[in-house]
Amino acid sequence: MTHKVLDIAAEFTRYPAGRYRSDGPYSGERFRDDVLIPALLENDRVTVRLDGTLGYGSSFLEEVFGGLRRDVRFKASDVTKRIDLVSRDPSLVSEIEDYLSTSFN
Repeated sequence: MTHKVLDIAAEFTRYPAGRYRSDGPYSGERFRDDVLIPALLENDRVTVRLDGTLGYGSSFLEEVFGGLRRDVRFKASDVTKRIDLVSRDPSLVSEIEDYLSTSFN
């Protein structure tokens, strides 16, 4: 079983912002398409470390995790079983879990 750890602050940016690539270089679309999806395609499990940034906008998070469920390569049950979210802020993890679970209807 292969496992990848993605630390957003260390490997992507401390300043995630925006939904689309046109919003800037550290958008949710860019993180999802260039970092998270390749990690999911190459590994059985992916841990996403959320701490260390200066915060997250809902547009960034929804595009990453809500957008992930819109990607036809992934089934709802598969994604929720393969992604682990790590943060000292339980409300952040809960918000992302909501994007993942409610978006798969």
